[in-house]
Amino acid sequence: MASSILNPSLTTIYTTLAALASILIVFVIFSFSTQPNCLRTNYVRVRTHDSLLPPDTTNISHLVFGLVGSTNAWHHRKSYIESWWRPNITRGYLYLDTAPTDDLLPWSEASPPFRISDNITTLFEESRHNGEPVMVRLIHAVIEIFRDEREDVRWYIMGDDDSIFFVDNLVDVLSKYDHTKYIYIGGHSESIAPNEILSYDMGFGGAGLIMSYPLAKMVQKNIEDCVRRYPQLKCADQTLMNCVNDFGVTLTAHQGLHQMDLHGDVSGFLSSHPKVPMLSLHHFDQLDPIFPSMDRSESAKHLMKAANIDQPRLVQQTVCYDRQLNWTFSCSWGYSVHIYENIITRSVLKAPLQTFKPWILESTPPLFIFDTRPLSNDPCATPHVFLFESIKIINETEVITNYVRVASRGLPACEIAGNHSADLINRIEVVSPMTKPKQDGKAECCDIVENKMEVVRLKLRDCMEDELIA
Repeated sequence: MASSILNPSLTTIYTTLAALASILIVFVIFSFSTQPNCLRTNYVRVRTHDSLLPPDTTNISHLVFGLVGSTNAWHHRKSYIESWWRPNITRGYLYLDTAPTDDLLPWSEASPPFRISDNITTLFEESRHNGEPVMVRLIHAVIEIFRDEREDVRWYIMGDDDSIFFVDNLVDVLSKYDHTKYIYIGGHSESIAPNEILSYDMGFGGAGLIMSYPLAKMVQKNIEDCVRRYPQLKCADQTLMNCVNDFGVTLTAHQGLHQMDLHGDVSGFLSSHPKVPMLSLHHFDQLDPIFPSMDRSESAKHLMKAANIDQPRLVQQTVCYDRQLNWTFSCSWGYSVHIYENIITRSVLKAPLQTFKPWILESTPPLFIFDTRPLSNDPCATPHVFLFESIKIINETEVITNYVRVASRGLPACEIAGNHSADLINRIEVVSPMTKPKQDGKAECCDIVENKMEVVRLKLRDCMEDELIA
């Protein structure tokens, strides 16, 4: 009936509009499927819950990295940077103190493009700075990176030549901030002493100092005056903090930026990471290799195998239980799985095992800015440790990571929990979804879906309402 009352001219108009709408839909779908590579990445394969991101959402092209290093150190540190740098996608420069030596040329295409730092001798001498010239060079890099990269920039990220960044997590985190405001983001030292000596209001540079475009623009215009105003400061990060503070801006601290002011074995720290995205790691030269069977360079590349598939889930802690055997599983996705022969609550497990030492070895307690658990020979409190071996996309909706035993505990079974030894387990498989974890403030949960003689399979999932991890 409705069609019979339309005259021929109106029918033609409606038919034309319908055809145009169909063409528009096809065009939009095609446009999103062929967007430039600089806005997409083949590294992150997890799917977001959002079907389409707004066109003004922060993406990797809006971030610029200013890395400061030395030619001598670059020989053994470049592998750290190349583990995360994405040629022709990541923006930024490496600022060297001298021209590359012949053995570094031709310059690797896998490395960031380099620049030679400005000569700051005059500024250093006229400011009568008490620190080393390298401190002034580090500060001056803010001017240089702003001068070299300004077009369509939202965030500047300053780091060292041994700073390992997790770029996709940085994009996700920074997209939640208003880049048009004056914002200064950084991380504290993990050890109390450096914070006490320098400042709790300071971002530690190796972990990454992040400035919004308006702040970077303001700072680079005035940073030389800041050097002259604070010649007594021997730390570049302190000078930048004071310069930023003098403009009315204070630090926004983020727990995912890791200065790694620690020594030794940091596996305990990485196995109980705070429930925030991991944004950076620093001081790789000062730490034991995070995978003991590999050197430091190989360890960085190995961690990135997991990070390049599912960065949001990297080192996020998930805890579940085998109630029949009284076992607790603590999974730090992409890094480790621990089995405890006892039921232990998440509230306990979220504190790292103190496998590491403070930055200043002579420090007296308290040592760290977070809670820790002491190492023990108690078989009910000492975990069986499994470290990340491999990752594979098994279908369109799931990923599987494999973790292999590091070594035997050398302890008897936990008697109070029933003497159920986990000594025979040599491999753990963890199945996780190909979607980002929910951003609802809760950790994920997991189930033991298979427990054979030597292999256990866990499956990560969203926690149910009111589900206890205890």
